Amino acid sequence: MGEEKQETEKDMALEPELKSSDHVTSPPPPKLKSSLVATPPPENIKPPHGGENSGLEIVVAEKRMALIKAWEENEKTKADNKAHTKKTEIGAWENTKKAVIEADLKQIEENIEIEKVKQREKMKNKMAAIHKEAQEKRAIVEAKRGEDIIKAKEAAAKFHATGTLPNKLFKCFGY
Repeated sequence: MGEEKQETEKDMALEPELKSSDHVTSPPPPKLKSSLVATPPPENIKPPHGGENSGLEIVVAEKRMALIKAWEENEKTKADNKAHTKKTEIGAWENTKKAVIEADLKQIEENIEIEKVKQREKMKNKMAAIHKEAQEKRAIVEAKRGEDIIKAKEAAAKFHATGTLPNKLFKCFGY
């Protein structure tokens, strides 16, 4: 890193010399391409003026292009690493959220199952209560039937003993 700093300082020291000699006859800057990829310098660079620094200018230009390309590759790598890190974080976040939702769903299912058991027990209790009430009603009807039969037997015995007919006998036939 120290060597790069020294080389960069040398390049910067040379650049003012280049700029002062280039500003008069320098061609317009090249048009940027739509992509951000740096293009290597042409193989046959001819200095604008054929001075003795022309070889040095070529070396400086090539070095500048190499530094730009290295910087570009470094920036691409940084962007790739940053995107990969973000994607990994998003994946972890997604997995965490899914796990929380699945845990909530499992808890809800357990609560539903518990509630289902409680409701089933309530329904069984209601069915037992209905069955008990029906048994009681049947017992009342049977008791009433037994009482009615006893009354009918007693009335029939009375009518047999006295020889009279009951008043309510076959009202529809006129007796």
